[in-house]
Amino acid sequence: PGRGAPATQAEMDKPAVTPGGKAFRDIVVAGTPVVWDGAMGTMLYEQGVLTTRAFEECNITQAEKVKAVHVSFIAAGAQVIQTNTFGANRFSLGRFGVVNVVEVNAAGVRIAKEAALEGGKGTIIAGAIGPSGEGSGFLDDDKLLEIAVAFEEQIKAQVDAGVDILILETFTFLAEIKVALATAKKLFAGPVVASMSFSDEPSATNNYGPGQVALLLQKWGAEVVGVNCGGGWGRVGEGGPAAIYDVAEEMVSALQGSVPVIAQPNAGHPKRVGHRNIYMATDEYFLVYAKRLFKLGVRMVGGCCGTRPDHIASAASAVRMFGGGGDILPPAAPAEGALKKKAVAVKPVVIMDPIPVAQRTSLAAKVRRVWEGRLAGGTRRQAPLGPEDFVVSVEVNPSPGLSTEKPVGIAKMLRAKGVDVVNIADGPRATVRMSNTALGQAMMTEAGTEAIIHVCCRDRNLLGLMSDLLGNYTRELHNLVIITGDPPKMGDYPKATAVFDLDSVGLLKLVSGLNQGIDPAGREFGGQSKFFAATGAEPGAVDYTREMRRLRDKIDAGAEMVMTQPVYDPAVMRKFLDDVSAFPKPVPVLIGLCPLVSSRNADFLHNEVPGMSVPQDIRDRMSAVGGGPDGIAEGVKIAKEMLDQFKDEVVGCYIMPQLGKYEQAASVLDHMGYGQPDSVARRDAGNVA
Repeated sequence: PGRGAPATQAEMDKPAVTPGGKAFRDIVVAGTPVVWDGAMGTMLYEQGVLTTRAFEECNITQAEKVKAVHVSFIAAGAQVIQTNTFGANRFSLGRFGVVNVVEVNAAGVRIAKEAALEGGKGTIIAGAIGPSGEGSGFLDDDKLLEIAVAFEEQIKAQVDAGVDILILETFTFLAEIKVALATAKKLFAGPVVASMSFSDEPSATNNYGPGQVALLLQKWGAEVVGVNCGGGWGRVGEGGPAAIYDVAEEMVSALQGSVPVIAQPNAGHPKRVGHRNIYMATDEYFLVYAKRLFKLGVRMVGGCCGTRPDHIASAASAVRMFGGGGDILPPAAPAEGALKKKAVAVKPVVIMDPIPVAQRTSLAAKVRRVWEGRLAGGTRRQAPLGPEDFVVSVEVNPSPGLSTEKPVGIAKMLRAKGVDVVNIADGPRATVRMSNTALGQAMMTEAGTEAIIHVCCRDRNLLGLMSDLLGNYTRELHNLVIITGDPPKMGDYPKATAVFDLDSVGLLKLVSGLNQGIDPAGREFGGQSKFFAATGAEPGAVDYTREMRRLRDKIDAGAEMVMTQPVYDPAVMRKFLDDVSAFPKPVPVLIGLCPLVSSRNADFLHNEVPGMSVPQDIRDRMSAVGGGPDGIAEGVKIAKEMLDQFKDEVVGCYIMPQLGKYEQAASVLDHMGYGQPDSVARRDAGNVA
């Protein structure tokens, strides 16, 4: 009602918001990422329910199959499940001869509630409302009223059954979803989600693009807006992850965080195989795009047509990287009259001053010497003379299997060329390899080179991380790169579980505490570490604002150096370095370089790797030479050009060779005095252990 207008009878009769509805509103405000479920229809079809019947009728005739689908999605990690009521309006059901609309919808809510109770994970129940099928063409007042009555019948049945939230999804016509939204807001006090499916008919949305549509849905009362199934705007007929990503990107940009965005892609674009439509996107591909969507700023991800529990498990794996994945509903309140613990006097904790950075490791000493000397703490730009005042880290990861011989040999070669430190990832790209700590120790003892060890939050809980850090310290592995880590890759080990007890900020705080003699519980632990902690950053992140906010948080938490992901666009790196230098506490930066090896390699990085952008002019250069030796040489030339543009304002570089091209990595530096007879002596000049 308008200001001062009396409430209508329907509004006064609205049931109170359920605990699940309240919890959902809390996470909307908090911005916590959330995983929704996948395709009910796909799963029922695979259980033998034919398309000649209404899937929603199964709520009455085959309730056990519907419940089993819900339970499978909850087990996969869905925090919100949608009732099997998508087409349970009088028009859609009537096409199959089903007339008991209220019974079908009420049963759909009841079955979902039973599944949530059985799942025991505090799952939210979303009442699914799909289009009527009558929304196309010219809609006069009589037709709009007829559609509104159908929605009212369906929505009221779900509300009376106790649904937590409503989701209006797969609507292609703006006029119809406006009617559905108005009806939902009239009858329901809880949260309403509105999700469009864009078709190859721009007139369906009055020729409005996704951003304009998102703003309209918000204006009409939706608390979450988004896209599902079809991403046809600009990618006609497609609904897979890549197409949905493009639409979601426009919505996120238009809304600017005013309301959350939900994205529910299909499992790829269906292909006709025999007599069936097969969705070709693997759960691994779905994982990549779930991660990209969350990085973009989308706060809720689920699946539409063709998505199974494996796809949702991938999204659940991705969401744990971004601080989500837990139960949404609040825990039960403690029993009334529970005893309070008696206060106990606590001995004051002695917090030590951290050991000065330059006294922690040889790498830390050189970083500080270059930062405070050549760069005057970030206030001066000065080109390096060579290995003596430039820091180089090259990534060398464990080989598959049990031997350290090959990577240790590579480390010896790099050290002889003047490289300062070997960087070893922690399960690179979520694959299974020998622990980086074991390889790091072998490199120190057999190759005489210092190592910097990645520590990621994916595979170990808080206790495991603490134990490993203490073990690393006793092995003299004191250089660390603290990262959150990629979700498990759904390849050889699809059942691997991501932990993410901490993210990179939390782990940096833990390491900072150890450097002050304090354990994660705030107690003295009988010693003081001297870790040198670096962290990663993505200058080309899709959600750059979030990336820079997170980087400031990492520095505040104790990061003492930043190692960037590879960048091929000088403008992107220019902005990043300018923004870092403007931080209240600037820190040294190692610029990331990943020499390209072929045109195909450049295209892959640009199109498939989140946070990576290879400008068209660089791809054109690689296309002109193709692959082979010419491709490798051009990749080295491009890396040199990027390095030369910024070497006067960074302490050094972090080189990530591809496909084992370690000699290529060394050649990126030959014009700076590396690989020469005096490189080692120049590198070691002035270093303090």
